[in-house]
Amino acid sequence: MDLGIAGRKAIVCASSRGLGRACAKALAEAGCEVVINGRDRERLTATAAELHQATGAKIIPVTADVSSADGQKALFEACPAPDILVNNNAGPPFRDFRELDRQKMIDGVVANMIVAIELIQKAIDPMIAKKFGRIVNITSGSVKMPLAGLDLSSGARAGLTAFLAGVARSVAASNVTINFILPGSFDTDRLRSNLDLNAKKKGVSYAAALAERVAVVPAGRVGQPDEFGAACAFLCSAHAGYITGQNLLIDGGVFSGAF
Repeated sequence: MDLGIAGRKAIVCASSRGLGRACAKALAEAGCEVVINGRDRERLTATAAELHQATGAKIIPVTADVSSADGQKALFEACPAPDILVNNNAGPPFRDFRELDRQKMIDGVVANMIVAIELIQKAIDPMIAKKFGRIVNITSGSVKMPLAGLDLSSGARAGLTAFLAGVARSVAASNVTINFILPGSFDTDRLRSNLDLNAKKKGVSYAAALAERVAVVPAGRVGQPDEFGAACAFLCSAHAGYITGQNLLIDGGVFSGAF
C-alpha cells in the first residue's frame, strides 16, 4: 500500500534502536525524510547509515537528550516544521513504589509525560497551518494493564494519554491526528535486558525466562519491531486521517478485555 506520505518530514525520538528505530525505518521506506535521535552519537550515526542504505531515504541524525531544552532545540533546528512526530522515551526502571521519592517521581513524569507535550507544543501549529500532521506517542501496554513495579511509568503515560485526549479532538478538523501505540513484549534490547535480569534473579536460564514470558502471550511469541514500525507508519499515513485520540494495543493478545 502506498501510504501517501512520500516527501513528508518526520521526527522520531529515541530511534537509534528498538521500536523507535523500527518506526523510523518504516517511515523512511514510505518515502519520508527522517530525523532520528539518540544520546549515543556512535550508535546513532551507525543507525543513520544503515537506514539510508536500506531505504535510500534522507536520514538526519541528531544526537540529543530530548528531555532537555537544548535537545529539543537541536531536533527542531534539524526539522523546523515536521509533518510527522513520533514521541518515544525510555521508561523508569522496575521499582517498588515505596522506593520512589519525590524527585524520582518528578523525573518519571517529566520523561514520560511532559517531554512529549513540549515537543507537540512545538510541532502542532505548523501542522495545523499545513492541514496535515500525524503525531504518534509510543507509551506502553501497562497503560491499559498496569503492572506493580512499573507504577511510575504507567501513571505518567496514562497522564499523557488523558492530557492529549482533548488536544486530539481540538485539532482533528485541521487533519492533524494524535494517537498512541501501546507495545507489549517486543524483541528489543530492553526486553532482552529485562529477561536476562529476571533469569539471574530466579537462577534460571535466559531461555527459561523467555519461555515464561511467551507462555502468557496468546500469539505464542514476542513481537518483532518491524511489525510495530508498520503500524506506526500506517497511523502516520494519508489514509489515517479519520483515526485520532486512539490507543492501539499491540501485545499478541495478552490483554483479555473486549474493549
